Amino acid sequence: MSKNADEHCIKERLEQLRCHFTWAFLIADTEMPDLENRILDEIEFLDTKYNAGIHNLLAYVKHLKGQNEEALESLKKAEELIQQEQADRSDLRSLVTWGNYAWVYYHMGRLAEAQTYLDRVENTCKKCVNGSCYRIECPEMDCEEGWALLKCGGQNYEQAKACFEKALEVDPENPEFSTGYAITVYRLDGFTKETWTNGLSLQPLRQAVRLNPEDVYIKVLLALKLQDVGKEDEGEKYIEEALASKSSQTYVFQYVGRFYRKKGSLDKALQFLKKALQATPTSAFLHHQIGLCYRAQVIQIKRATSSQPRRQDRENVNRIIKSAIFHLESAVKQKPTFAVAYIHLASMYIEAGDYRKAEDAYQKALSIKPLEEDHEQQIHFHYGRFQEFQRKSEVDAITHYLKAIKIEKASYARNKSIDSLEKLALKKFHTNALDVEGLSLLGFIHKLKGEMNEALEYYERALRLAVNSEL
Repeated sequence: MSKNADEHCIKERLEQLRCHFTWAFLIADTEMPDLENRILDEIEFLDTKYNAGIHNLLAYVKHLKGQNEEALESLKKAEELIQQEQADRSDLRSLVTWGNYAWVYYHMGRLAEAQTYLDRVENTCKKCVNGSCYRIECPEMDCEEGWALLKCGGQNYEQAKACFEKALEVDPENPEFSTGYAITVYRLDGFTKETWTNGLSLQPLRQAVRLNPEDVYIKVLLALKLQDVGKEDEGEKYIEEALASKSSQTYVFQYVGRFYRKKGSLDKALQFLKKALQATPTSAFLHHQIGLCYRAQVIQIKRATSSQPRRQDRENVNRIIKSAIFHLESAVKQKPTFAVAYIHLASMYIEAGDYRKAEDAYQKALSIKPLEEDHEQQIHFHYGRFQEFQRKSEVDAITHYLKAIKIEKASYARNKSIDSLEKLALKKFHTNALDVEGLSLLGFIHKLKGEMNEALEYYERALRLAVNSEL
């Protein structure tokens, strides 16, 4: 058989495997540095019983960067951990690692070694009742796929959730499956302002803590969710338990900092966040959280001084704004697809009076591809406010409020855009009752609210005026 034919046969077998090279990750090229940083931080700072999977994911990222020798080193580490942690089921838990080995060797042109690992996969799969030559259906594989998808960012969370759900159907009391599912649902809860407080992840997080009583990471996530649903005192008890442990301190500090930021204890939050940042200086998450603390301090001072800070307060505000901008700029530098961080950065540029940079931040946020619907709504809403209040352009404000509204996903940003559009439409109407655009917008708003009679009335008035103007 020719080398080309041999290569084609191996490629066909590789495509049947269940591993990182065949799972459908959604990862933008610009997200790769932040993803690698987060993987390395987890390896160094998170004490967990589930270590092999993260080395497999690191191997895949190394391959994507063209670093195949480094990928092989990561796979070797994954193999060693499987032997240490799960020696009794090492063959089954090694299937993903062997599949990744086969793919890396294939890309390196080392076909004999690729075939060796394909043979290992085949021999193990043949022993299983529900396996084919090169793939097997089992909850451990679903779980490993779920962890990888979870680490690769928000675009992958729904798929990760499905993987963990599938694994839990087979073994509902499994501590690892429960942890993965709880973290995924918690992350999905955090996507919009509405889901923060719906508590969907509360029961899964409680279950995960019950099954993993020593896992401080899952405890701090439970604390944050309890805070979201109005049970802050109970949440703080879990925070104190996590802080009493010496395990995973860097990870714990970043979420403890977030808890105290949301509580309004900003100095305490900054203390923990800065400790974590010393260990992980390239963390986009930490830079963003610190930036939010400084942003909240600015808001506090302005409220206390009725938005008219005196000289000393003004100097303090300017200093804090600079600190907020530094950390928010660092966040988007480390993660150029961090849409929400761009919105917060723009708000600080506005506070600093730098509208050109604010404009640039909004444009960069809108250029992110793919852009999640709720993020796109938030950007258009805040950009609309910028156009209305800073640029004094009602036309552009209306354009962006409409863009937010036309994304039909129910959200806080969409509702606020409807409110803002209605205020502008009423302003136009009260200024000029014969304003066709104002009447049309009021018709549109009543239609959105399901008030069809009122909508029809405004649309008919607008249509009559438009027809009369053409006569």
